Amino acid sequence: MDTKSEVVAVLDEVLSLKGRASEFTLSTPLLGAIPELDSMAVVALITTLEERFGFTVDDDEIDGSVFATLASLTDFVQGKLAA
Repeated sequence: MDTKSEVVAVLDEVLSLKGRASEFTLSTPLLGAIPELDSMAVVALITTLEERFGFTVDDDEIDGSVFATLASLTDFVQGKLAA
């Protein structure tokens, strides 16, 4: 499974979107556009991504821009995997 598909699966699972995330494109806005993605959900999302992909995210690595779009979140995950 490619990184984007895996990130979409995590979004769908953590935010309980019941399959709605499968319609997301790389340009889909996330933070501020999806009501389910609040501050608590961001924490759960980071934790789940860490567990699913096997990396650690430091607090100073995360800001709103990471969650701006599906592309920015996928790029962040790919960057962590490449590190």
